[in-house]
Amino acid sequence: MTIEKIIQQALSEDLGSGDHTSLACIPENHRGKAVMLAKEDGIVAGTNVAESVFKQIDPFITIELYKQDGEKVRNSDKIMQIEGRTQVILAAERTALNFIQRMSGIATYTRRITEELKGLNTQILDTRKTTPCLRILEKMAVKAGGGTNHRFGLYDMIMIKDNHIDFAGGIEPAIQKTQHYLRKNNLSLKIEIETRNFSEIEQVLSIGGVHRIMLDNFSPDKLREAVKLIDKRFETEASGGITLNTIRRYAETGVDFISVGALTHQIKSLDISLLAVTDL
Repeated sequence: MTIEKIIQQALSEDLGSGDHTSLACIPENHRGKAVMLAKEDGIVAGTNVAESVFKQIDPFITIELYKQDGEKVRNSDKIMQIEGRTQVILAAERTALNFIQRMSGIATYTRRITEELKGLNTQILDTRKTTPCLRILEKMAVKAGGGTNHRFGLYDMIMIKDNHIDFAGGIEPAIQKTQHYLRKNNLSLKIEIETRNFSEIEQVLSIGGVHRIMLDNFSPDKLREAVKLIDKRFETEASGGITLNTIRRYAETGVDFISVGALTHQIKSLDISLLAVTDL
């Protein structure tokens, strides 16, 4: 789904037959100005999305951006100024704020995570644990916060997880069937496979035919041992039970990637508000 379509559906959901409050008490030709302010410290994301919300209702509305995605904001910092028909500003206000608050919350938490890994080469990945139909926006927010996007969906990378392995009859048949499928359908997709213990790692190392090994629910000590065993023959990714407090210990093992589902599914939105400017 495109960003334009997401915005269109969000506006339709909110406006319905019209913003009757604004239509009732604000003259059609009234012009106004409002500023969007950060109410707490964080990393802003979704500025262009919020701008597009206003412009989808009225392409002639004027937006002045004071902050770009990925920039730090402090409490009371101006993020943008909107000027134009007052009815439009009020009709778009909540939808624009919903997007930028959610995206900024994701970017803020992502930045906190990435700052824990200063000086290390490990990259932070998001996951598919996203809000339905908002994945493109939430992954944009992860990038604004300094993270790296994992696969976007089921179609752009092969990820053989525990259930795939169990249903396929084991690691070897899962890899073999995957390779056959890719050849048969003339697809060029990277293959990642999940491992749960050292026995499974050894099997993957023996069989080969993948690009990345996921090491699921390994302790930092076990992860270090696994990374050493794999010895850069394949990319490595750690996942499962990794928190803000423990992530540096995991990264210090030398693992290439750490995937963190909480980047997008356990997020507090950043407090941002829109205030009318009345000194026109």
